[in-house]
Amino acid sequence: MALLMILITCFMIILATSQPCQTPDDFVAATSPGHIIIGGLFAIHEKMLSSEDYPRQPQIQKCVGFEISVFLQTLAMIHSIEMINNSTLLSGVKLGYEIYDTCTEVTVAMAATLRFLSKFNCSKETVEFKCDYSSYVPRVKAVIGSGYSEITMAVSRMLNLQLMPQVGYESTAEILSDKIRFPSFLRTVPSDFHQIKAMAHLIQKSGWNWIGIITTDDDYGRLALNTFIIQAEANNVCIAFKEVLPAFLSDNTIEVRINQILEKIILEAQVNVIVVFLRQFHVFDLFNKAIEMNINKMWIASDNWSTATKITTIPNVKNIGKVVGFTFRRGNISSFHSFLQNLHLLPSDSNKLLHEYAVHLSACTYVKDTDLSQCIFNHSQRTLAYKANTAIERNFFMRSDFLRDYAEPGLIHSIQLAVFALGYAIRDLCQARDCQNPNAFQPWEKIQSKCSKECSPGQMKKTTRSQHICCYECENCPENHYSNQTDMPHCLLCNNETHWAPVRSTVCFEKEVEYLNWNDSLAILLLILSLLGIMFVLVVGIIFTRNLNTPVVKSSGGLRICYVILLCHFLNFASTSFFIGEPQDFTCKTRQTLFGVSFTLCISCILTKSLKILLAFSFDPKLQKFLKFFYKPILIIFTCTGIQVVICTLWLIFAAPSVEVNVSLPRVIILECEEGSILAFGTMLGYIAILAFICFIFAFKGRKLPENYNEAKFITFGMLIYFIAWITFIPIYATTFGKYVPAVEIIVILISNYGILCCTFFPKCYVIICKQDINTKSAFLKMIYSYSSHSVSSIAVSHASLDSMNGSVTMTNLSSSGKSATWQKSKDLQAQAFAHTCRENTTSVSKTLPRKRISSI
Repeated sequence: MALLMILITCFMIILATSQPCQTPDDFVAATSPGHIIIGGLFAIHEKMLSSEDYPRQPQIQKCVGFEISVFLQTLAMIHSIEMINNSTLLSGVKLGYEIYDTCTEVTVAMAATLRFLSKFNCSKETVEFKCDYSSYVPRVKAVIGSGYSEITMAVSRMLNLQLMPQVGYESTAEILSDKIRFPSFLRTVPSDFHQIKAMAHLIQKSGWNWIGIITTDDDYGRLALNTFIIQAEANNVCIAFKEVLPAFLSDNTIEVRINQILEKIILEAQVNVIVVFLRQFHVFDLFNKAIEMNINKMWIASDNWSTATKITTIPNVKNIGKVVGFTFRRGNISSFHSFLQNLHLLPSDSNKLLHEYAVHLSACTYVKDTDLSQCIFNHSQRTLAYKANTAIERNFFMRSDFLRDYAEPGLIHSIQLAVFALGYAIRDLCQARDCQNPNAFQPWEKIQSKCSKECSPGQMKKTTRSQHICCYECENCPENHYSNQTDMPHCLLCNNETHWAPVRSTVCFEKEVEYLNWNDSLAILLLILSLLGIMFVLVVGIIFTRNLNTPVVKSSGGLRICYVILLCHFLNFASTSFFIGEPQDFTCKTRQTLFGVSFTLCISCILTKSLKILLAFSFDPKLQKFLKFFYKPILIIFTCTGIQVVICTLWLIFAAPSVEVNVSLPRVIILECEEGSILAFGTMLGYIAILAFICFIFAFKGRKLPENYNEAKFITFGMLIYFIAWITFIPIYATTFGKYVPAVEIIVILISNYGILCCTFFPKCYVIICKQDINTKSAFLKMIYSYSSHSVSSIAVSHASLDSMNGSVTMTNLSSSGKSATWQKSKDLQAQAFAHTCRENTTSVSKTLPRKRISSI
């Protein structure tokens, strides 16, 4: 009796696995109701059984070859939909799903697509023909899948009729990026173009230039081959052979072609690197046969099989050689692992895949985890006994770790992204609609909807903490960055030397070239002050020329010295014009040299005047002798100025100033004069400062001259103004940047030039114009005689005091000796000597000093 029951059970299973589907519902692999239905296409079985009927009838046959990795992909879709339903993303709206097994066959996938496109809530399962499907409500709102590009292309062409969104999680064929042929196709993985480019780059960098390539005979394989050939040629890589395998396992020639390809590899002994664009089941069979034939090569894996756990379970797989592959981006799938732990709690009445997995798993109860996948695959192709539900649930619980280890993180993450992308799109559409009503929106509307609003030009995408790359925030491009397209992942950097961009810019703007221009308001003000200074110089020259023979002009050193000093002031004022306008090499070299030499000549002339004044009114014989020795006006002027000329010449020869383009500022380019050598520039200014300091010392010593002749006091004031201006200049010049740097030096030049001009010439002009009564020879002689007499009296009193002290000492000594006669004699002699000394000194001073003063005048 027991034997009879087993035979009946086996018969029923054989009948179930051999008969095609009887109704459309039999065709569904897994389903769950909801307000909005999402379709899914997965190649859960590797091939569809061939019909033994003749003639062949248009029937969908049963599929065999249960794939654990693809079964896990369907669970990933179910888990992602449950995550959305259990969250607040679609409040009050439940997502449902209909998942179909494509059996790795285009025809089966097309049959599932027809059901996706059938009219919603129609008992006849019909697809209506319309000229306009804008208001058509199909059975599902979107489709996820299929995995293989060949199947995806066929499905997408049908879905284009209603512009139903199709999100690919594994299809990487580059042609699918063509929005003209596949307008409703989207994907969460990059196209093969990037993978193939990386492969060619890897091969070139590794020094391999003689390789082979194996692809599938479908659109995916042919497109990958063509793209790889182009990239290989660009990287100087030669292809020894190109071999093609049938795309589907249902083709009976696969085994023959694998043997032929392996024989080709053995013959091409120089080829040690082989690029493989195949599906997992192709690689599985290829490697098993290669291990038997002791073939050991370097295999470059495409993302189709690079992380396939099934390949790693091949016995002695390490003998195949080394495998280098490219894979998809991975994400956090810890929640999916938790889902697998509780898989035994998932109802299996509406999930035929789960039930089938339980049946296969029960037949492989005592198989190790490493061999479990192959056991399930083998047993899925023949009759299996049915086990009780309790035993199945126990096996689920016991083998959940096997499923977790078999999951491919990259593909699981891609499926999660696809489901959540649709979830966010539905959320946006349902914000102003009642999505519990299936007619709330049409599928084509979701194509315009995204998880996040697109970032406009001038913005970039900033990934949020969510693991989904489709969900992001828009962030404005920072300064000097731009983006000129929507949804750019990052902003592009402007060329900081020539361009700039404000915040949230869509283009880069050329930097404006700036310098102290002639029409700048500050430049105009400085030019007016310079012209005013030149006018003052001319007016003073005219006044001195017209009053050439007056004592004031003669006391200034004569017309030649005055003309030289005025010429220096004129050149100093004129030199400021070289600091304005577009910098040129000539102006950069001229402006500092002209100012340095002319200002040095001016200070040298004033130094000789200070020395002359000190010499004229000094009563110290030693100081007079020292000053007379050094007082050679022409030699002083030429020597002092000559040293500055040498400094400037060496500066121009070895480190001449030149035009510099300053691009350090964010929005402008500054044209400025680079001084060439800070040391030379500092030496030039420092030398002028040394001369000015000497001049200041000499003038300071002569500050107590006659009131009407106190030129030294004004020279002292002029030098003080110079020092204050240039001491202030140093920190300001060092901290100022931009086009107004030359203006700082112009201001300092004007201040020092005006200070010396006013202190040197304006008091004299005041005397010439307003005090003509004291600008006469007699008035000057009287003033000098009065000053000289006062000075002589002071000297006489000093001598008298000294002689009186000496006399007192002498008288004291004499009185102690008690010799009164001698004391009296000495007293008379001392008195006579004192009188003679006073007369002699008075006469000498009265005769000598006036002549010196007159000659100086």
